Amino acid sequence: MSTVSTAGRRPARSYSAIPGQSGGSPLWRTAKSLVLLVCVALVAIPFLAVLSTSLADAAQINETGGFVLWPSHPTLDSYRALLGGGLVSRAMLVSVGITVVGTLISLAASITLAYGLSRPGSYGHKPILMLLVLSLLFVPGVIPSYLLVKQLGLINSYWSLILPTAVNAFNVIVLRSFFAALPGELTDAARIDGAGEWRILTRIVMPLSKAAIAVIGLFYAVSYWNAFFNALIYINQSAKWPLQLILQTYVVNNSAIGQGQTADPGAALPPTVALQAAILILSVVPIVIVYPFLQRHLTKGVMIGAVKG
Repeated sequence: MSTVSTAGRRPARSYSAIPGQSGGSPLWRTAKSLVLLVCVALVAIPFLAVLSTSLADAAQINETGGFVLWPSHPTLDSYRALLGGGLVSRAMLVSVGITVVGTLISLAASITLAYGLSRPGSYGHKPILMLLVLSLLFVPGVIPSYLLVKQLGLINSYWSLILPTAVNAFNVIVLRSFFAALPGELTDAARIDGAGEWRILTRIVMPLSKAAIAVIGLFYAVSYWNAFFNALIYINQSAKWPLQLILQTYVVNNSAIGQGQTADPGAALPPTVALQAAILILSVVPIVIVYPFLQRHLTKGVMIGAVKG
């Protein structure tokens, strides 16, 4: 019977599990779970406090002296007072309209510009691309922007909240990088079949770029929805204020909401803290509703932009 020598063999290595994977130690998994729970609590508890305060009645708010963590007798008086008075409801309509129209205009301009810059033979694509990069480095100040908007006759117009920020250079560069990375054989085959540039863009490039377009659209929508500074300097009438300017005026600056700005001018107003919390919730809810539908595209698009941008 022959024996096999093991003198020249290396001893088998024992690989320890990488922390964070399923093979980690129970202590590591417990510590990671505790850290995640703390992070979730740091985000969820303030949001819950704002939501609970907006639903709490006046007696409980006066008893606690401020924010309420859990309402004992939930009521919608704060929302009725705000939405029925015309100020906040009109501001919500303004914000929704600006966000929808502005996002569509920004996407149309950014997609067409990015597609033109992604074609190597397009006329003037290098100088235009250089201008986009320079616009990221040299940002115009508030006074030149205001003078330009004033010369265009856009003061106190909704277009002053859309046109000055219609095209974001960074978003255009990300889309251009994504379009340029698409296989050139697809567009070449389409041209051989007689397709024009517009047909190639709408039938080939855009369907293959849904993730990137969804991400850029979400960036534009959030930017339009959260913008308040342009409205602060360009809009003179309070009836045209978007919701974020209402939020900045009555929550950040702590201005008092008047009797004529609520549903029933003669009725007693809910506590100021409850009204401010209700405005905060109304300003956050639309983005919270839209985000889950775009989360899948957002994750994929952000990764694509990080790798290829």
